[in-house]
Formats: sequence, structure tokens, C-alpha cells
Amino acid sequence: MKCVKVPLKQLNDTRINLMEKGLMSMEYRIKACDDFGYIPITEDIDDYTIVDIELEPMKKVPHNFSELLEDELTHDEIENLRTSFDTIGDVVILEIPENLESKKQIIGDAALEFTKRKAIYMKKSAIKGTTRVRDLEFLSGVDDSITIHKEHGARLKLDVRQVYFSPRLATERKRVMESVNDGERILDMFCGIGPYPIVIAKNKNVDITAVDINKYAIKYLDENIKLNKLKGNITTYCGDVREVSESFKTKFDRIIMNLPGLAYTFLDVSVDLIEDGGIINYYEFSDSYETGIKRLENACSKAGKQAEIINCRKVKSTSPGEWHMAIDGKINS
Repeated sequence: MKCVKVPLKQLNDTRINLMEKGLMSMEYRIKACDDFGYIPITEDIDDYTIVDIELEPMKKVPHNFSELLEDELTHDEIENLRTSFDTIGDVVILEIPENLESKKQIIGDAALEFTKRKAIYMKKSAIKGTTRVRDLEFLSGVDDSITIHKEHGARLKLDVRQVYFSPRLATERKRVMESVNDGERILDMFCGIGPYPIVIAKNKNVDITAVDINKYAIKYLDENIKLNKLKGNITTYCGDVREVSESFKTKFDRIIMNLPGLAYTFLDVSVDLIEDGGIINYYEFSDSYETGIKRLENACSKAGKQAEIINCRKVKSTSPGEWHMAIDGKINS
């Protein structure tokens, strides 16, 4: 490799000068040996001593996932590949288009190299069933689907094969947590492994009732309660919230309804359990706020109550033209 040879005391100044002129090669490491330094260059330069010496190549660090696939996939295939993926603790879950499934191993290995995580999986189905899980296929790394995800200072243990969890709702969970006041009695009707209850109870002195129909979700929520130092208290129930709620002896200052596909079918339960002046954090999939607002208002009207809409927010896009919507309503008699 052609290099400029300079005394060590001139090495840094010469390096800066060559970089500013665009003459320094960035593909090799500068070498220092005895009293001289050797700077790789892209072309011959007057006024410097030029020598030919073996240098160590720079390790190329990919700037994005696609760079690792440039030699394996065509430009059109890379464009078709969804390079955004979910990172949950040290597990990565990819969504690979059907036309690229024949190259799933190459893509999985590239994701492992790029993310430096423990395990790479790919989605094999949509979220399904009452337990809200999806089929996953192991691609690369170590086939261990249990991980601990960190969010807003909380630790959330889970098995990505057995429970539903979206790291993309972290900002929404923080927003709700920051709106909570100490002393609130809160019901999370579809709690999963407890990201809302754990994040809230870690920061607020509250009493939370957490319900989920998935026994594995409740198992991990119970573990997460022990994993975290909480200011508040969390009581867990496994079962259908419509049935479990019949045993509740109190109403709630806040009810969280993050089951956007089916939450609307439980609005009657929520409206019945909310304290006068309490807040319902209601979520649904929709193309506009109007549908969710009307559903909440209608449920309140049937119970002889009124819904004062205090906030509407698009949490994330779920498909073209459809959003995961958040609607916050204050419920009054």
C-alpha cells in the first residue's frame, strides 16, 4: 500500500492535512513503527516521502442493515425487504417478505452481525388468538426466546414465543405514566407481561389491578414485579377480564384498554368499572379518531354517563391508512 512516511512527531499534523485534501485512504490503518509513521494515501503526492508498505485493512462497519446484504440481494430485493425490525432485549424479530423467504438465512445472519444480539427470529404469522401470540421461526444466533427488555428504567422479562410485547409502544407507555397521579387505583384490562403496570408502578405510588387471559403473560408479570423496585402495588389476575371483574369490590380512577383489535367489545365493562371523573385510556385500530370517539361516547351514553375526550393520539402506523389510535376520555355521571 502506498504511504506517506513521516517522523512520528509530524504524524498527526500530516494526517489532518492529507484528510482535508481528500488524499488519505480510509480503508487502511495508519501504522507507527520505530520513529516513523505511515499514512495510507489514494495517489502519489509531491513533497512527501512515499513508500510501499503492508498495512492492516480497516474493519468495515456497516452503517445500516442493507449494507450487509448488498452482495447477497439485488437492489430491488433490498428495497422490498423491511429493514426495520423489533428489538426486544437481546432478541430481534424480523419481518421478511414472502418473495425473500428463500434467502431468510442470509438475512437472519446479516441481522445477527449488524445488531450483535443473541437471537434472530422471523415472523411466521400475524398475531392470533385470545393470547395474542404469533408463530416465530428461529434464524440465527442462539435459539433462546426468553429475554429481559429494558424500558424507562424498568426490566421486563418475557418469552417472545409465548406472549405479545411491542417495544414500539414505549413512548406511549411513558406518556400514560406521566399522566398518572399518586394514589390512583388503576385497572389494566389486557396487561400482557405488564409493561404499563410496571412502568407506572415503578414511578408512581399507585394501586394497580392487572388482568390477562394468557397464563404465560401473568407468569412473567409476576416475575417482573419481583425484578423491579416498585413504588406502587400490582395485583395480578389470569382470566377473561369480563369474568374476573365480577369479583372486583372497587371502582377505578383509570382503566387502560390496550387491546386495539377487540377493546371496543369491552367498553361496557370499562364504563361500568370507572369511578366518576375517572380516565379511560382506550386504544383501537382505525383510520380516524371519529370511530373510537363515537364508540366510547355510545358506551357511556348507554350507561347514563358522559365521555369528555381529553386527548387523541396516533400511536403508530399499522398498515397503509390505518393507525393504532389512543383516545383518552374522562368519564362523568
